[in-house]
Amino acid sequence: MLRIAIPNKGSLSETAADMLAEAGYTGRRDPRALSVRDERNDVEFFYLRPRDIATYVGSGALDVGITGRDLLLDSRSAAREITTLDFGASTFRFAAAPGRFSALADLESMRVATSYPALVGDFLARQGVQVTIVSLDGAVESAVKLGVADAVADVVSTGSTLRAQGLDIFGPVILDSTAVLISAKSEMPGITTLQRRLQGVLVARQYVLMDYDVRLEHLEKATAVTPGLESPTISPMQDPEWVAVRAMVPRAETNHVMDALYEVGARAILVSSIHAARI
Repeated sequence: MLRIAIPNKGSLSETAADMLAEAGYTGRRDPRALSVRDERNDVEFFYLRPRDIATYVGSGALDVGITGRDLLLDSRSAAREITTLDFGASTFRFAAAPGRFSALADLESMRVATSYPALVGDFLARQGVQVTIVSLDGAVESAVKLGVADAVADVVSTGSTLRAQGLDIFGPVILDSTAVLISAKSEMPGITTLQRRLQGVLVARQYVLMDYDVRLEHLEKATAVTPGLESPTISPMQDPEWVAVRAMVPRAETNHVMDALYEVGARAILVSSIHAARI
Protein backbone atom coordinates (compact mmCIF):
# COMPACT_ATOMS: atom_id res chain seq x y z
CA MET A 1 0.00 0.00 0.00
CA LEU A 2 1.45 3.34 -1.08
CA ARG A 3 1.91 5.75 1.87
CA ILE A 4 1.33 9.39 0.94
CA ALA A 5 2.01 12.46 3.07
CA ILE A 6 -0.48 15.32 2.70
CA PRO A 7 -0.37 18.81 4.30
CA ASN A 8 -2.84 18.89 7.18
CA LYS A 9 -3.26 22.67 7.14
CA GLY A 10 -1.99 25.84 5.53
CA SER A 11 -2.10 27.19 2.00
CA LEU A 12 -1.21 23.85 0.38
CA SER A 13 -3.71 21.66 2.22
CA GLU A 14 -7.02 22.39 0.51
CA THR A 15 -5.68 22.49 -3.04
CA ALA A 16 -3.73 19.25 -2.52
CA ALA A 17 -6.89 17.54 -1.24
CA ASP A 18 -8.89 18.84 -4.22
CA MET A 19 -6.29 17.59 -6.69
CA LEU A 20 -6.24 14.13 -5.16
CA ALA A 21 -10.05 13.97 -5.23
CA GLU A 22 -10.03 14.96 -8.92
CA ALA A 23 -7.42 12.25 -9.48
CA GLY A 24 -9.83 9.63 -8.13
CA TYR A 25 -8.53 9.16 -4.58
CA THR A 26 -10.66 9.15 -1.43
CA GLY A 27 -9.38 11.52 1.25
CA ARG A 28 -10.46 12.23 4.79
CA ARG A 29 -13.96 13.36 5.71
CA ASP A 30 -13.09 14.13 9.32
CA PRO A 31 -10.60 17.05 9.44
CA ARG A 32 -9.23 15.65 12.70
CA ALA A 33 -8.24 12.31 11.15
CA LEU A 34 -4.48 11.76 11.05
CA SER A 35 -4.60 9.02 8.41
CA VAL A 36 -7.04 7.54 5.91
CA ARG A 37 -6.84 4.26 3.97
CA ASP A 38 -8.15 4.25 0.39
CA GLU A 39 -8.49 0.52 -0.20
CA ARG A 40 -9.74 0.83 -3.77
CA ASN A 41 -6.61 2.68 -4.87
CA ASP A 42 -4.29 0.80 -2.51
CA VAL A 43 -3.00 3.94 -0.80
CA GLU A 44 -2.93 5.37 2.72
CA PHE A 45 -2.85 9.11 3.35
CA PHE A 46 -1.06 10.64 6.34
CA TYR A 47 -1.95 14.23 7.24
CA LEU A 48 1.12 16.02 8.59
CA ARG A 49 2.51 19.49 9.20
CA PRO A 50 3.76 20.77 5.81
CA ARG A 51 7.21 21.47 7.27
CA ASP A 52 7.56 17.85 8.45
CA ILE A 53 6.56 16.10 5.22
CA ALA A 54 9.97 16.19 3.53
CA THR A 55 11.58 14.70 6.65
CA TYR A 56 9.15 11.77 6.78
CA VAL A 57 9.46 11.09 3.05
CA GLY A 58 13.23 11.52 3.02
CA SER A 59 13.65 9.04 5.85
CA GLY A 60 11.64 6.42 3.97
CA ALA A 61 8.91 6.31 6.62
CA LEU A 62 6.48 7.44 3.90
CA ASP A 63 6.77 6.78 0.18
CA VAL A 64 5.73 10.06 -1.37
CA GLY A 65 4.39 13.45 -0.31
CA ILE A 66 3.05 16.80 -1.38
CA THR A 67 4.81 19.85 0.03
CA GLY A 68 6.40 23.14 -1.02
CA ARG A 69 9.71 23.26 -2.84
CA ASP A 70 10.86 25.75 -0.20
CA LEU A 71 10.08 23.32 2.62
CA LEU A 72 11.81 20.48 0.78
CA LEU A 73 15.03 22.47 0.32
CA ASP A 74 14.93 23.87 3.83
CA SER A 75 14.61 20.37 5.30
CA ARG A 76 17.84 19.17 3.60
CA SER A 77 16.00 15.86 3.32
CA ALA A 78 17.04 12.98 1.07
CA ALA A 79 13.70 13.30 -0.73
CA ARG A 80 13.72 14.75 -4.24
CA GLU A 81 11.22 16.63 -6.34
CA ILE A 82 9.61 14.41 -8.95
CA THR A 83 6.70 16.55 -10.25
CA THR A 84 5.72 20.20 -10.08
CA LEU A 85 2.05 20.60 -9.14
CA ASP A 86 1.48 24.19 -10.28
CA PHE A 87 -0.12 25.67 -7.15
CA GLY A 88 1.03 27.39 -3.99
CA ALA A 89 3.47 29.64 -5.86
CA SER A 90 5.70 31.91 -3.77
CA THR A 91 8.90 33.92 -4.23
CA PHE A 92 11.64 34.41 -1.63
CA ARG A 93 13.52 37.71 -1.52
CA PHE A 94 15.77 39.75 0.77
CA ALA A 95 14.47 42.98 2.33
CA ALA A 96 15.88 45.66 4.61
CA ALA A 97 15.44 49.30 5.58
CA PRO A 98 15.34 51.58 2.50
CA GLY A 99 18.82 52.37 1.22
CA ARG A 100 20.58 50.12 3.73
CA PHE A 101 21.64 47.47 1.18
CA SER A 102 21.66 47.42 -2.60
CA ALA A 103 23.45 44.18 -3.47
CA LEU A 104 23.80 40.73 -2.01
CA ALA A 105 27.47 41.32 -1.15
CA ASP A 106 26.39 44.11 1.23
CA LEU A 107 25.05 41.43 3.59
CA GLU A 108 28.55 40.17 4.42
CA SER A 109 28.84 39.68 8.22
CA MET A 110 25.29 40.95 8.78
CA ARG A 111 22.35 39.32 10.57
CA VAL A 112 19.59 37.89 8.37
CA ALA A 113 16.30 36.77 9.90
CA THR A 114 14.25 34.04 8.23
CA SER A 115 11.90 31.13 8.85
CA TYR A 116 13.91 29.08 6.35
CA PRO A 117 17.43 29.03 7.81
CA ALA A 118 18.79 26.11 5.76
CA LEU A 119 17.32 27.36 2.48
CA VAL A 120 18.65 30.89 2.94
CA GLY A 121 21.96 29.75 4.43
CA ASP A 122 22.62 27.40 1.52
CA PHE A 123 21.77 30.12 -1.00
CA LEU A 124 24.15 32.62 0.62
CA ALA A 125 26.90 30.01 0.90
CA ARG A 126 26.64 29.34 -2.85
CA GLN A 127 27.02 33.08 -3.42
CA GLY A 128 30.05 33.26 -1.13
CA VAL A 129 28.38 35.59 1.38
CA GLN A 130 28.79 34.87 5.10
CA VAL A 131 26.06 36.04 7.46
CA THR A 132 24.61 35.21 10.86
CA ILE A 133 21.25 33.51 10.34
CA VAL A 134 18.57 34.48 12.86
CA SER A 135 15.98 31.69 12.80
CA LEU A 136 12.41 32.76 13.54
CA ASP A 137 9.20 30.78 13.42
CA GLY A 138 7.13 33.70 12.10
CA ALA A 139 6.67 37.48 11.98
CA VAL A 140 10.00 37.80 10.19
CA GLU A 141 9.03 41.25 8.87
CA SER A 142 9.34 42.74 12.38
CA ALA A 143 12.92 41.54 12.92
CA VAL A 144 14.61 44.67 11.55
CA LYS A 145 12.35 47.12 13.37
CA LEU A 146 12.90 45.27 16.65
CA GLY A 147 16.68 45.20 16.17
CA VAL A 148 16.95 41.41 15.94
CA ALA A 149 18.38 41.46 12.39
CA ASP A 150 19.82 43.78 9.75
CA ALA A 151 17.80 42.21 6.93
CA VAL A 152 15.17 39.55 6.39
CA ALA A 153 14.62 36.78 3.84
CA ASP A 154 10.98 35.95 3.40
CA VAL A 155 8.14 35.07 1.04
CA VAL A 156 7.09 37.95 -1.18
CA SER A 157 3.91 38.25 -3.23
CA THR A 158 3.15 41.93 -3.77
CA GLY A 159 5.68 43.23 -1.23
CA SER A 160 2.97 45.16 0.62
CA THR A 161 3.58 43.37 3.94
CA LEU A 162 7.29 44.20 3.84
CA ARG A 163 6.62 47.82 2.88
CA ALA A 164 4.17 48.13 5.78
CA GLN A 165 7.10 47.30 8.07
CA GLY A 166 9.32 49.89 6.40
CA LEU A 167 11.33 47.42 4.33
CA ASP A 168 12.46 47.47 0.69
CA ILE A 169 13.26 44.42 -1.42
CA PHE A 170 16.80 44.14 -2.79
CA GLY A 171 19.14 41.60 -4.30
CA PRO A 172 18.36 38.49 -6.39
CA VAL A 173 15.46 36.09 -6.08
CA ILE A 174 16.37 33.39 -3.56
CA LEU A 175 13.83 30.87 -4.80
CA ASP A 176 10.66 30.58 -6.85
CA SER A 177 8.69 27.96 -4.97
CA THR A 178 5.58 25.92 -5.75
CA ALA A 179 3.88 22.76 -4.55
CA VAL A 180 5.75 19.62 -5.59
CA LEU A 181 5.41 15.87 -5.38
CA ILE A 182 8.45 14.40 -3.61
CA SER A 183 9.88 10.94 -2.95
CA ALA A 184 13.09 9.25 -1.89
CA LYS A 185 12.20 6.04 -3.73
CA SER A 186 13.76 5.47 -7.15
CA GLU A 187 11.02 3.22 -8.51
CA MET A 188 7.63 2.24 -7.16
CA PRO A 189 4.58 1.44 -9.33
CA GLY A 190 2.13 3.29 -7.10
CA ILE A 191 4.15 6.50 -7.35
CA THR A 192 4.10 6.32 -11.14
CA THR A 193 0.31 5.95 -11.10
CA LEU A 194 -0.07 8.84 -8.65
CA GLN A 195 2.22 11.04 -10.73
CA ARG A 196 0.34 10.21 -13.94
CA ARG A 197 -3.01 10.96 -12.31
CA LEU A 198 -1.88 14.29 -10.90
CA GLN A 199 -0.44 15.29 -14.27
CA GLY A 200 -3.82 14.42 -15.75
CA VAL A 201 -5.51 16.79 -13.30
CA LEU A 202 -3.09 19.57 -14.29
CA VAL A 203 -3.81 19.01 -17.99
CA ALA A 204 -7.56 19.01 -17.32
CA ARG A 205 -7.25 22.32 -15.48
CA GLN A 206 -5.02 23.95 -18.07
CA TYR A 207 -6.78 22.89 -21.28
CA VAL A 208 -10.25 22.70 -22.81
CA LEU A 209 -11.60 20.75 -25.78
CA MET A 210 -12.63 22.91 -28.71
CA ASP A 211 -14.90 21.60 -31.46
CA TYR A 212 -15.79 23.48 -34.61
CA ASP A 213 -16.87 23.07 -38.23
CA VAL A 214 -14.90 24.58 -41.09
CA ARG A 215 -14.92 24.44 -44.87
CA LEU A 216 -12.08 22.41 -46.39
CA GLU A 217 -10.70 25.47 -48.12
CA HIS A 218 -10.14 27.11 -44.70
CA LEU A 219 -8.94 23.99 -42.88
CA GLU A 220 -5.21 24.75 -43.06
CA LYS A 221 -5.67 28.22 -41.56
CA ALA A 222 -8.01 26.92 -38.86
CA THR A 223 -5.71 24.09 -37.73
CA ALA A 224 -2.83 26.55 -37.60
CA VAL A 225 -4.86 28.31 -34.89
CA THR A 226 -5.62 25.03 -33.08
CA PRO A 227 -2.66 22.66 -33.59
CA GLY A 228 -3.58 20.68 -30.44
CA LEU A 229 -1.01 18.85 -28.33
CA GLU A 230 0.01 16.50 -31.14
CA SER A 231 -2.41 17.27 -33.96
CA PRO A 232 -6.14 18.06 -34.20
CA THR A 233 -8.75 15.39 -34.91
CA ILE A 234 -10.46 15.99 -38.26
CA SER A 235 -13.69 14.16 -39.15
CA PRO A 236 -15.76 14.21 -42.34
CA MET A 237 -19.28 15.67 -42.35
CA GLN A 238 -22.34 14.91 -44.45
CA ASP A 239 -21.51 17.93 -46.58
CA PRO A 240 -18.24 16.92 -48.29
CA GLU A 241 -17.09 20.55 -48.39
CA TRP A 242 -17.02 20.77 -44.56
CA VAL A 243 -15.13 18.93 -41.82
CA ALA A 244 -15.45 18.80 -38.02
CA VAL A 245 -12.33 19.57 -36.00
CA ARG A 246 -11.51 18.83 -32.35
CA ALA A 247 -8.38 20.05 -30.55
CA MET A 248 -7.09 20.79 -27.07
CA VAL A 249 -6.60 24.50 -26.43
CA PRO A 250 -5.04 26.28 -23.42
CA ARG A 251 -7.90 27.37 -21.17
CA ALA A 252 -6.48 30.87 -20.74
CA GLU A 253 -6.51 31.39 -24.54
CA THR A 254 -10.06 30.13 -25.13
CA ASN A 255 -11.75 33.34 -26.23
CA HIS A 256 -8.80 34.57 -28.31
CA VAL A 257 -8.72 31.24 -30.14
CA MET A 258 -12.49 31.33 -30.76
CA ASP A 259 -12.19 34.83 -32.21
CA ALA A 260 -9.34 33.77 -34.49
CA LEU A 261 -11.23 30.68 -35.67
CA TYR A 262 -14.32 32.70 -36.50
CA GLU A 263 -12.20 35.11 -38.52
CA VAL A 264 -10.85 32.28 -40.72
CA GLY A 265 -14.31 30.85 -41.37
CA ALA A 266 -14.92 28.31 -38.58
CA ARG A 267 -18.47 28.00 -37.30
CA ALA A 268 -20.36 26.11 -34.56
CA ILE A 269 -17.38 26.63 -32.23
CA LEU A 270 -17.99 24.83 -28.95
CA VAL A 271 -15.85 24.54 -25.82
CA SER A 272 -15.97 21.68 -23.29
CA SER A 273 -14.18 21.23 -19.98
CA ILE A 274 -11.87 18.26 -19.52
CA HIS A 275 -12.60 16.35 -16.29
CA ALA A 276 -9.68 13.93 -16.49
CA ALA A 277 -6.79 13.27 -18.86
CA ARG A 278 -3.80 11.04 -19.55
CA ILE A 279 -1.27 12.59 -21.88
